[in-house]
Amino acid sequence: MTDFDLYERELWDGRAPAYERGFARMTRYMVGPLLDAAGVAAGTRVLEVGTGPGFVAAEAVRRGAEVSALDAEPGMAEAALRNVPGLDVRVAVLPEVPFPDGTFDAVVGNFVINHVGAPAAALTELRRVLRPEGRLALSCWVMPGVGALGVVREAMDAAGVPWPDGIPPSPFEEYGEAMAFQRLVTEAGFADVAVEEVTWEHVVDPEEWWETGALSRVGSTGVAIGRQDAAAVARIKAEYDRLVAGYAVPDGASDGRVALPAHALLASARH
Repeated sequence: MTDFDLYERELWDGRAPAYERGFARMTRYMVGPLLDAAGVAAGTRVLEVGTGPGFVAAEAVRRGAEVSALDAEPGMAEAALRNVPGLDVRVAVLPEVPFPDGTFDAVVGNFVINHVGAPAAALTELRRVLRPEGRLALSCWVMPGVGALGVVREAMDAAGVPWPDGIPPSPFEEYGEAMAFQRLVTEAGFADVAVEEVTWEHVVDPEEWWETGALSRVGSTGVAIGRQDAAAVARIKAEYDRLVAGYAVPDGASDGRVALPAHALLASARH
């Protein structure tokens, strides 16, 4: 594993419940588009990598697919099995994919490729386990993150709180735009590679988003907040409150909730 992979293992250790309560609710928006892009239907043999709490796997099962899943974090695998009883879920750190060549008709991953220390090697392995003409579909965040993904980091900047040392950047940062992501997948040997940008609004209580996105140590931003003293956290929170107020849902129809924009990329390809 790379140093980034080791950091990710420490980062996500024990964070499965917090992730399921917060960020996973936002990423659920992409479940349908992801499975559609991979052509997942009844009888499809599908592998989901980075299953997290199993929301993609659950929908694939609902469609009648034969589903296997991987996650690097044992707690995530346990959550997926709880949410999808009987799921074939295994613990493995990409690029490790513990299946024989050509096992699957489709491979999907929802916001996992940006958490991998060696994205190109991971894609090579995903192609290996696909049958000829099998389909790949992967989502990732547009980088640098804005809106729902970036509002806490933006609040840190506005509060004059520097990003802590020792938090490594994702090796995927250079691929967080459509052309670069397309090039990465193409260079891994896939054909008919297409990348589209998908946007939506994540409607959420701002206090809940602060709790699950900043104070629960989910993701690097959560780690950065966790390394601040109380005074710095208070300054960040004040800026956060100011920023999210600009995303208030109009007409008071949402009990104080805000509509935070989310921006993702969806790549689809053929073996």
